[in-house]
Formats: sequence, structure tokens, C-alpha cells
Amino acid sequence: QAEGPPKWETSEVLHVTPGQEFVTSVDQALDAFAAKVDQMPEAQRERARAYLAETRKNASDKLYRRLGWMTRAHPFVLDNSRLIVPLYSDGFSFSLMAITDDWGRTWRTSTPLVGLGNIQPSIVRRKDGSLYTLMRDNGPAPKRLQASESRDRGETWSPIVDTDLPNPGSGAEIILLKNGHWVLISNDTERGRHSLLVSISDDEGQTWKWKRHLEHERAGEGAGEFHYPSIIQARDGTLHATYSYFFDRQKAVKDPQGRLIRKAIKHAHFNEEWVMTGVTAGQITEVMRK
Repeated sequence: QAEGPPKWETSEVLHVTPGQEFVTSVDQALDAFAAKVDQMPEAQRERARAYLAETRKNASDKLYRRLGWMTRAHPFVLDNSRLIVPLYSDGFSFSLMAITDDWGRTWRTSTPLVGLGNIQPSIVRRKDGSLYTLMRDNGPAPKRLQASESRDRGETWSPIVDTDLPNPGSGAEIILLKNGHWVLISNDTERGRHSLLVSISDDEGQTWKWKRHLEHERAGEGAGEFHYPSIIQARDGTLHATYSYFFDRQKAVKDPQGRLIRKAIKHAHFNEEWVMTGVTAGQITEVMRK
């Protein structure tokens, strides 16, 4: 691979056209949810039944199920032969994978990952070859990152489950490092985006032994918002993270025209040792030189 940025040779629309299998999978998942509605607090039952009915109707509508699918996290390359593009829909409030085995000439979709607000999936591969995804939680409490796995190269996915990782309804991203560790970047709260955490696991997400905040402010009025993170590993092994950086008016600076600048995209460059050792921000340059 040559040095410098990639050279893009084509740009096309990814047409997502879920078929009858999508309808069947959605119906099966909603049947499982419907069986639990009577166990919900009475005040929530009517709303839950209305949601199930509306989702069934929309899934059976050929036009509706084609519209509104969006990307957020990285595409995932599997065995240098399959490209998986994680998708989500705010209309359905769940996720789907677009799959190509010929580098975009033809596409198909996985079975849908149907849950209650599981959107913006991010994929990582386990040592046994299975795929694991973490998703933002836009659903009811408890507010946790939601998870699913695939053992057939992304074609089908297991039922959605809550993890023990807090999530306030914001995007997260997970990647596999060259040494086999997993890195997760996410808002580690149940409410608010004032805290952005980098976590490292050496046991494929069973535990997250090392954690360090990129941003952390006290919750409440005037707190900043640090969200929609993305993270990659460079050739030299270091990590690059970018995220939306929104700060309070009192902390804002002015541009040359005198206008307050309150929103930006922030870039952070660090390595695993910085996360693991908990060095201060002033020491990061020294650590990066090692």
C-alpha cells in the first residue's frame, strides 16, 4: 500500500433492498417481545403494543423497509474477501448488515438485528472466527451497550442482549488491535455525554482491565458533550481517535470574525501504554516516544 491518503476510484449508492426474509425475521423477533408485554408495567403496555404493531406494518411495506438505512461505524473487512457495512434505521430503531463478496458490485443484507433501540453497530472478530457487535442503546432502561454475535460470517445474528457497559444513547466503536487486544471508545454514562472513555480488553470483551478518559466533566448545566467517536490503529501501533467536541459558551473562543466557536471535531493521538499506565496529559509526549 502506497504512502498518503487513499485514491478513490468510484462512488456509488448502496441500495439496501431487504426481502421477505427481513419480514419473517422481524415478525419472529416481535413475537418474542410480544410475549413479554404483559410483564411490563401497565403504563407501558399500550405503548409497547402500538410499537410492535407499527413495526410489523413497516417491515411488510416494501418501500418503507428500503428507506432510511444509514452508516455510522467502520465498515468491516473479513478475510480480505468480504466487506460488511453496518447499518441502522431510526425508523425501525434496529440494525442490519450490508454484505458484498465482490467489493461492491453486488450487495445483499443479513437478517436484521432486531431489538429495542439497538442502532449504530460496530464489529470486531473473535479468535474463533465469530463476529461480535456492540450497539448504541436508544431503547428503554437499563441504558447499556447492546450486543449480538454471528457465527456464519455476518449472515445471521443472535438475539440482542444488554452488556454491563453503560451507554446514554450515543455512538461507540470497537476495534481489534494487532496484538489481539480490543479497544472500545464510548460515553461511559447512563445519561449525558460529558464523559468519553477509552477501554482495553485482553480477553475479548469479557473484562475491560484498562480504562482512561479522553474527556470527563462533571454532569450538569455547562458540561461539555463529547460524542460520535471513531478510533483506528496506525501502522506504528498508535491509536487515533476523533469525536465531536461541544463545549459550554463560557469556555468558547472566538474566530477572526468575533463569533463564538462552540463545536469542533477533536483528534486525539495516543497509544495503549497511555491508557494502561494512566499518565497525565503533560506526560503523553514522553510516552509516545517510547
